[in-house]
Amino acid sequence: MSDRMSTGISGLDEVLNGGLIPVRAYLVRGGPGAGKTTLGLSFLTEGVARGEKSLYITLGEPPEQIRTNAERIGFDTQKITFLDLSPTSDFFSQVQTYDIFSAAEVEREPMTQQIVEQVQSLQPQRVFLDAMTQFRYLSSDAFQFRRQVLSFLRFLLEQGATVLFSSEDSQSAPDDDLQFMSDGAIHLYQNLEERSISVTKFRGSDFRAGFHFMRLTDRGMEVFPRLQPEVYKREFKLEVIPSGVPDLDELMRGGLERGTVTLLTGPTGVGKTTIGLQFMKEAAGRGERSVVYMFEEPVDIMLQRCEAINIPVYAMMQRQTLSVVPVEPLNHSPDEFANMVRREVEQNKARIVMIDSVSGYRVALRGEELVTHLHSLCKYLQNMGVTVILVNETESITGNFRATEVGISYMADNIVFLRYLEIKGELRKAIGVLKKRLSDFEKTLRELEISRYGIKVGQPLIHLRNILSGIPDWIEKDGQR
Repeated sequence: MSDRMSTGISGLDEVLNGGLIPVRAYLVRGGPGAGKTTLGLSFLTEGVARGEKSLYITLGEPPEQIRTNAERIGFDTQKITFLDLSPTSDFFSQVQTYDIFSAAEVEREPMTQQIVEQVQSLQPQRVFLDAMTQFRYLSSDAFQFRRQVLSFLRFLLEQGATVLFSSEDSQSAPDDDLQFMSDGAIHLYQNLEERSISVTKFRGSDFRAGFHFMRLTDRGMEVFPRLQPEVYKREFKLEVIPSGVPDLDELMRGGLERGTVTLLTGPTGVGKTTIGLQFMKEAAGRGERSVVYMFEEPVDIMLQRCEAINIPVYAMMQRQTLSVVPVEPLNHSPDEFANMVRREVEQNKARIVMIDSVSGYRVALRGEELVTHLHSLCKYLQNMGVTVILVNETESITGNFRATEVGISYMADNIVFLRYLEIKGELRKAIGVLKKRLSDFEKTLRELEISRYGIKVGQPLIHLRNILSGIPDWIEKDGQR
């Protein structure tokens, strides 16, 4: 948006619906090490990259230390102007007091004079002040502090600057008054496991509420906005996507509908991932891109298995019609993973997304609600016209059938289940359809074979009963066992 000013952090700009509104003052609050300085440096360096003048006013760390730390995380501060108002060693040997500029006063003590001269000389478009709470200790009382801060911010805004100023909230020195005096408030949080960011105030604009996952890396700050599926909507043609296996497509009355969610459920090793990749093989023949997120099985093992059963995954990857992405769930939050998926959909135009598996994805939630996050992700993909395949592993190999143990069957438009069968002492496989929202489907079960020639789906198993128990009875044509 042309009327917005980028923070230099794309994810935060998205949370702010395009960025900051220019010539306003925004509070950045958080504890020590939360990332306030990193956010301020991102804001200023983004201005430099756009040809704008940027001013860093420091009341704590000396500029040399700030520059050194900034360079370690990749910030180029050479074109940022620093105004050093931090205490020096002379402070302890000379009787001096700090003062703050007031627009209504004409007295120009040393600190006031430095601020006025620097701002009027540079005419910066961006100012970061770190930290405003230092002024509190230099004011005689709370009234004087509020009066001085308001006057100081007004002076900067009247000079045409957009201002970020930081504070460290604590029980001994709460910063509620600074929140009231700002046009917006950005909160940075951290605990032993993760960091997050939230916006609680943003005058003149809507914003994306809630907590958003955040990382501090050697590239600076990264923000991963929480998905709001209703924001995304792409027009797409409702069509049937075949698997390319005639009997499987017959079982499903043509295949899967585009933009639907399919749950492939069954015990380990029964062929769930293979079935999903078969749909991707057929999509590759149409020139469509698919992506598989592997949470559990090593990628190289999965690729070798597919090649062995006539699914040319290496050729598909070379033609960029397939991407296989390993995901270590303990290293990714749900918001971070959702943003990975968004990049594949919005930038790389992926048309089929498979999550393998739901249980692996659940580990990434770290105790958060599975259904909430997965529902949001699936709804977003559906709105974008992407076909979703969820691989769900059931605990029991045989026994009474359950589609899923994690309560997600409601969000599936299609449920395809795979089972092991014990028939005359031999372990075999069966496939069937339990649910299809948008079309009819075959109500029978069929035998499934996976060999070096590919996937083979047999004729309906009309002479078996109790299949879903995993221990079927063979029924002869005369009705006898």
